[in-house]
Amino acid sequence: MSTTFESKEDFSNQTKLISMGWDVSFQEYVDGTGTPARIIGLNTGVFHLSQGGGDWQAKVSGKVRHMAASSDSGGLYPVIGDWVLVQNSVITKVLPRRNALSRGAAGGRGKNNATAAEEQVMAANLDTVFIVCGLDRDFNVRRIERYLALVYNCGLIPVIVLTKADLHDEPEVCVDEVKAVALGVPVHLVSAEDATGVLELEQYLTSGKTASMIGSSGAGKSTLLNRLYGESVQATGAVSQSVGKGKHTTTSRDLIFMPQGGMLIDNPGIREIAFHENEGGVESAFADIESLAQGCSFSNCSHMHEPGCRVLEAATNRDIPPERLESYYKMKRELGYLSERQHKSADRVEKERWRDVALHIKKGKKIKRNK
Repeated sequence: MSTTFESKEDFSNQTKLISMGWDVSFQEYVDGTGTPARIIGLNTGVFHLSQGGGDWQAKVSGKVRHMAASSDSGGLYPVIGDWVLVQNSVITKVLPRRNALSRGAAGGRGKNNATAAEEQVMAANLDTVFIVCGLDRDFNVRRIERYLALVYNCGLIPVIVLTKADLHDEPEVCVDEVKAVALGVPVHLVSAEDATGVLELEQYLTSGKTASMIGSSGAGKSTLLNRLYGESVQATGAVSQSVGKGKHTTTSRDLIFMPQGGMLIDNPGIREIAFHENEGGVESAFADIESLAQGCSFSNCSHMHEPGCRVLEAATNRDIPPERLESYYKMKRELGYLSERQHKSADRVEKERWRDVALHIKKGKKIKRNK
């Protein structure tokens, strides 16, 4: 590697690292076991790293791999956007994340017999998440609500990007529909025939800032990345006219250095928006309903049948669309079930631990008797 650091406080390439998102919060974890670099790509177990001037490949040390596999150690397995320490092309440490965009691993949502969903981390250390939705068959306000809850659950800042505006007769109507559910969230309209929407997104890609895109396959994420970059850096594919679904043209996650100065991650299309845990995402995504709930007669109101429920009153008066209220109910049930499964899983782990302790004690007593 070309960059070396004499101490935690004095390192030669500070400006380049800061332009990649490095800040003082990471500095305290530099412990001499390697030099800082950021993960910008991953391909079959080989990580691509950068310190702001070119990139190189590295592998994960056995210690990092072991700690990540151990549920008790709190170790992290590196993902796109992570800051790591690297020595001789080996990743020796993953630095604590400022945040992470994650979801429940696909396959478990809605199955009553499923265990608590495992976490799938998609990207780390982000400033903005672009929720990308095409104004073709991909447009779905209820799905956007789920994306918002997911992003809020991760403690991240959402920005909604509506692509393919040129394919819709009244795109502004869609904007109004989204603004009605995405309270206070910026909504940008992007068209192939007008550069205005694309130029508006550049404010999120200034030096040192990292954004990540999420959305369905065929929503136009790769096309949007190419337009922001100014040339083709990501493959794109056509959307099927018969089913309205796009191909998975993006099959890996890469952190792209943008000409605006920031960085952008194009994630593969998401088929299933599954939650991993409840960190207040639904409450933030449905702030209007939660605000009404503060006026309910009962503090533990379920907003289903109780007298004096402000939410039901608003629903009766059509102040809350029934589809939005049902979406709220659905996500609250889902997160409640997930929380219950996680709690039961934790209890089961504890019971198994004490069972092993009891067996160990019993075995010890038996050996003493035999002596």
